Amino acid sequence: MSPMSTTLRRTGTVAALATAGVLTAAGAAFAHVTVHPESYAKGATDGLLSFRVPNEEDTASTTKVQVFLPTDHPLLGVLVTPQAGWAAKVTTIKLKKPIKTDDGTITDAVSEITWTGGRIRHGEFQDFAVAFGQLPDDTDQLSFKTLQTYSDGNVVRWIEEPQKGGEEPESPAPTLKLTAKGAGDETSSAGAGESGSDSSSSSSSSSSAPASSSSGTEQASVSDKGSDSTARGLGTAGLIVGVLGLGAAGFAVVRGRSTRS
Repeated sequence: MSPMSTTLRRTGTVAALATAGVLTAAGAAFAHVTVHPESYAKGATDGLLSFRVPNEEDTASTTKVQVFLPTDHPLLGVLVTPQAGWAAKVTTIKLKKPIKTDDGTITDAVSEITWTGGRIRHGEFQDFAVAFGQLPDDTDQLSFKTLQTYSDGNVVRWIEEPQKGGEEPESPAPTLKLTAKGAGDETSSAGAGESGSDSSSSSSSSSSAPASSSSGTEQASVSDKGSDSTARGLGTAGLIVGVLGLGAAGFAVVRGRSTRS
């Protein structure tokens, strides 16, 4: 094998491996179950949370999603937005310490929401919208541990809570940051408006909605990706272009040497 062929093969291999590594890292980031918006003001009222569930399996579909709401810092007045093709089961518990509000004393809260009956296929995602009456004001973040069940029986446990200053866990739980009152009002209002404009809320434990409701929710969910998804996409594209550029430069150098020979 000629020196030029050997060099070209090595250059191509390095470029391919680097590109594959970049794409794998990007894919892993997008495959996580997340909650949107990413932050709300402490004690915020009458808002909407959207749990985005992507399907990361090539040969199986997501058929069940379980979201566990924190009970040590409960969300009050939780309502489930109907999703076409999905039935929601809402589980409540008695609070150890009742919470006094302007509307009276709250003695129970939602602890778990389970969606079944639908299907999220490869390359797709689904947003599950949940309305709340009031968020807690005595914590800096809320983690929503989630179980994602596939049609082949595999269960992915998104239950690891992120630590301040630490690296992102391998299977992070969707986490909502709570900011000082007033600091996140604009973001919270925008998130609630975008997600809630095309759908109504329901407390029914088992429900299904017209296809138009699902369409409106998915359209709103695309806009919710925001700057975070855009930044990741641009960063990934930049790295790939850089790797391909290195490969092209190596080819040019070797070709030039061969011509001079």
